Order: sequence, then structure tokens, then C-alpha cells
Amino acid sequence: MLTRWTEQVFDDRLAPARIVLLVVVALGDLRLLHPPEDAADWALALGALAMCLAASVIPVIAAVTLSLTLLLSGWVGAGVAMTLKAMIVIALFEVALRSGGRRAVAGVSVSAVLVGAHVAHLQDEYASTLYRVVILLGVPLLLGAYVRLTREHARREREHAAEERRRRHSETAAARAAERTAIARELHDLVAHHVSSMVLRVGVARHVLPDADPRVTEVLDDLHGSGTAALADLRHLVSVLRDPARAADVPPVDPDGLPEALHDAAERGRQAGVDIEADIDPAVALLDNVRGLTVLRLAQEGLANVAKHAGPHATARLTVRLTESRLHLRIDDDGGLRAPPPAAASAGHGLIGMTERVELLGGTLHAGPPAGGIGWRLAAELPMPVTVEGTA
Repeated sequence: MLTRWTEQVFDDRLAPARIVLLVVVALGDLRLLHPPEDAADWALALGALAMCLAASVIPVIAAVTLSLTLLLSGWVGAGVAMTLKAMIVIALFEVALRSGGRRAVAGVSVSAVLVGAHVAHLQDEYASTLYRVVILLGVPLLLGAYVRLTREHARREREHAAEERRRRHSETAAARAAERTAIARELHDLVAHHVSSMVLRVGVARHVLPDADPRVTEVLDDLHGSGTAALADLRHLVSVLRDPARAADVPPVDPDGLPEALHDAAERGRQAGVDIEADIDPAVALLDNVRGLTVLRLAQEGLANVAKHAGPHATARLTVRLTESRLHLRIDDDGGLRAPPPAAASAGHGLIGMTERVELLGGTLHAGPPAGGIGWRLAAELPMPVTVEGTA
């Protein structure tokens, strides 16, 4: 508590306030308590005040000059000795606070000699003279040294805390990098290997069954295309996990091809037996890579959930619209004309992932039964960057 108070009071940013306070106190002392007797005394006092104000910049010179002024004032009989002593105290405090090394020691030594000579000029006893010199010099020096040590201690504490934060940040970043590398290795060595094997076998099946039923050929073609796309996404994900900086350099979806990719997602749902109507704003081709990927993943996940929960005889509608400031995506399905079971209202990992994607872009996502209680509605809104102009 005392350390914090000391650091705040003697903060360099409060120097103007301390200067104003010093001027007010000094002028009050000269006007009310120890008024100079003549113009020469006033000139001496005001000159000493100016030197005292400069003590924060040239503390050693100020202390020596004020001590010499005190000695001279005693010789000429000036009546401002008490004011000069107060200013010497302030200057010596600044010496202990701001200076160090041989220069400060030399300045304090000279000041001690000059102040001692002034006190000795008063013809006091030796013990009394020594006591006055020690008090006049020792108290401000000890106080200044204490404040200086307090400020240095606070500075070291801040540097230590900053270094500790940097160390923790570095350790966290290293741990995350190691975790990303491990995940990338598993994806590459296990998942990508199995997906590649599946794509290869489906390709072989397409060639060994040239006369198969067209419906079977269509399914095999769709499996081969989906597997190839999944393999490309896996490779992109592995590259991003190994080097996150490549996330913006290797877009997983071509913005110009986003409308077609959304229609492909709807077509994939139709192949699963869901009657899907797609209303896609062509302006989605103007989206940036991040928003484009988010819209595509929302559509894919939402339509996959329709096929999974509503069944193959459901009907659904995918709507993607852009305005000047917002992107609106909505998927409505009739739930196979039945109310959703209680389990359908629970938030699975897919819904959690979609919510996280949307919230990262500052958007909102709502999922649940519509007002009639039949079917399911997924609605998402994303703020648009100022560079994208939608078609209302």
C-alpha cells in the first residue's frame, strides 16, 4: 500500500502539479512567514526559488547553488535563511531521487561543507552544528533514496510480471503448436490415408462395373466426388494445422465457385432423398474466403442434419440472401410432417461448431422448431464487410 502510494505521488507525470504546489508554498512562506526585508532579499529568494524549480532537471547543480546561496546570505545578513534551507531540502531530495554515482556524492559533499560553514557561522556549539547539518542533509537524502528504491522495485516488479506473461504466452503457443502438429500428423497418417483408400476403391468400382445400373453409377460418382473433396479439405486442414499463417493463403473454397458449391450441397441432400429447394443469391460470390467457407459449412451441416433427423421424405428450403450490411442464411424443413422428437432439440457437436463459426464473425445463429412446432429452422446472420455490396 505504501509502495503504491509513494510511486503515485512521485510519478513523473505529476511533476507539474508538484511544481505548482512548491511555488504556492514558497510564495506563501515569503509573503506570510518569512518576508524578505528589502528588494535584494526578494531577488535572492526568487532566484533561489527558480533554482529549486530546476532541481528536478539539474539536482546536483541546484543543491550546490542553493547551499552556496545560503552561505552567502548569512555573510551579507539576508533574512531568507529559513526559506533557503527548505529549498535545499527539496534539492537534496531530488539528488537522492534522480542522481547517482560519483557526481551525486561530490554534490552532496560540497553541499554538506557549505551548509556546515553556514551553521558554524552562527557560532553554535559543535554538537549543535553537527546535529543541524545531519538533519538538514540526512532527512531529504534518506527520503529521496527510499522513494528511488521504491520506484526501482516497482519497475522491476512490472518487468518481472511482463516477462512472466511473455513466458506463459510462449509456453502456451509452443504447447498449441505441438498439439496442432500432433493432430496434423494423426489426420495425415490415419484419416487421410483411410479416405484416400476409400476414394481409390470407389474409383476402381466405377471401372470394374461399367454396365452397372445408372443409379448405382450415380451413387459411386457422388461417393468418389465427395471423397475427393473431403481429401482436399483434409490436406488443407493439415497444412493449416502445421502452419496457421497459410490459412488465408490457401482458401478451401473458391469465392467465385461458392454459389455452385451451395447448389452442390443442396443436390447432395436431394440424393439422400430430401426434396430441397435452393434460393441462392449470386452475390455470395463476392464474399471473402472466411465468410464464404462459413456459409458453405453452415449449409452443408444444416442440410445433412435435415437428412439425418427429418428423414428421406422431408422437404426443405435453403435460402441465402445478402443485404448491404448483413448476410442471411436460413434452412427450413417440415420434419417429415411430424414434430421433432425431444432429442432433436439438444445441441450436438455440429450445432456447437456452427455457433462458434458464426460468433467468431460477430454473427448470430438460432436453431429450433418454428412457430407452428412442426419441422426445424436454422437461421444465421453475419455482418458484412464494407467492401461487399449485396443485392437486396
